[in-house]
Amino acid sequence: MVFPSGHDFPAPDPSRKPDSPPLPDELARTLAGLEPAGEAPARRGAHATVSRTGAVWYGIWAGVVVLILTIIFVAQNTGGVQISFLWMQGRIPLALALLIAGVAGAVVAMSVASARILQLRRLVRRTRP
Repeated sequence: MVFPSGHDFPAPDPSRKPDSPPLPDELARTLAGLEPAGEAPARRGAHATVSRTGAVWYGIWAGVVVLILTIIFVAQNTGGVQISFLWMQGRIPLALALLIAGVAGAVVAMSVASARILQLRRLVRRTRP
């Protein structure tokens, strides 16, 4: 079979089972380079671009949602718990104890991450010519 472009492609083997469903003729001819591709469909909202201001706006709303959830958490967990740490003992609200533990965990994680970043920066500085 000779196509308009002058290329001769072998005929498909009818005894061979196809691995995937056949492509529509228009798409197959476009992919083979026999026909020009049509225009891409217009994207809805293609004129809108993401800006730093838009990203900050989403960040502010995410922070507001987290703050609201934290306020609800604190309001629902006002019962006191007995806390003992080294030589200190006391009674504080459960929500406060959990928030302190969460902040302490975040500080530990950030300090480990900062140490790793500094280590990688030193390594990059040493390996640069």
